[in-house]
Amino acid sequence: MRELLETKLARFEQLERDLVDPVVLADGPRLAATAREHGSLVRLGGKYRRFKQLNTEISDARAMASGGDLELRELAELELPTLIAEREAIWNELLSLTIGGEDANRARCIMEIRAGTGGDEAALFARDLYEMYKRHAEMKRWKMEVMDLSATELGGFKEISLALEGEGVYRELQYESGGHRVQRVPETETQGRTHTSAATVAVMAEPEDVEVDIKPDDYRLDKFCASGPGGQHVNKTESAVRLTHYETGIVVQCQDEKSQHKNLAKALRVLKSRIYDFRQQEELKKRADERKSLVGSGDRSQRIRTYNFPQNRLTDHRIGLTLHKLDQIVAGNLQEVTDALVDYDRQQLRDQMGELD
Repeated sequence: MRELLETKLARFEQLERDLVDPVVLADGPRLAATAREHGSLVRLGGKYRRFKQLNTEISDARAMASGGDLELRELAELELPTLIAEREAIWNELLSLTIGGEDANRARCIMEIRAGTGGDEAALFARDLYEMYKRHAEMKRWKMEVMDLSATELGGFKEISLALEGEGVYRELQYESGGHRVQRVPETETQGRTHTSAATVAVMAEPEDVEVDIKPDDYRLDKFCASGPGGQHVNKTESAVRLTHYETGIVVQCQDEKSQHKNLAKALRVLKSRIYDFRQQEELKKRADERKSLVGSGDRSQRIRTYNFPQNRLTDHRIGLTLHKLDQIVAGNLQEVTDALVDYDRQQLRDQMGELD
């Protein structure tokens, strides 16, 4: 973690220098990207810089407290508890800010929700998950944009891709990646039986353009007529696009907009996020870490969370959390769940790091 913090601080300080560099100031797109990245690191960089200053001040105060000058010793002994308390508070904040690794402080991410096992009911559950995240995003004042959507005749979603932007968005939403299981009586059930269905969620950090540079020669572009709802214009013109990245084989398509140009721009954003995620996972493999798939197969057995409507119960299986307030959670009140997961991760990280002194 210290190595990560040092890297982030070095990057933050480089960005500070870039923001007053005449070459950067004269390049509009580069300046915008630099300012955005600087903004995403300002809390972490500033707090870690202060943390390092406190370490120095504590060392100096301890040296004075053990020195021969009585007046300086008394001053140091008075000052030490305050310095140590401030350092402890900042350390706890740094633990929270670094949960999620290098991408913890990304202000943008891509979320993909797909129906899994369960047919039409799974698609309806995927739609309900989207509505839950949408309401939560509104409460957090995050921006949400639909990138692509494939709907069913009953109003469910086979899959939907979203772009979200806001402070802490990736750090919080990363916990949503995995299999989600629902137990309830479906709208289509005539005999009142409880069914079990599943959907999968994948959350990927959205990189800056300079981090993933894609040229037109790097992918194949296919244009086709959009399907599904959207009116005659959408269905009769080649507004939809499909991108196939040659190196990784990743395929992305977008047909949500009537404009081919807008669909291409959205598809490129999703493609860059998937490529970035692919490369991050490859790097983990090189470090011999076990890779855990974000999405899984959508099967009921691969689940991180269960939504039991008859009992008004949500269970997060990763940390053994059970809350009997599912109605509130699906209405967008996810914060209690997220806070519990963050607290668990922070404690795990703290245990690994040990005491400060």
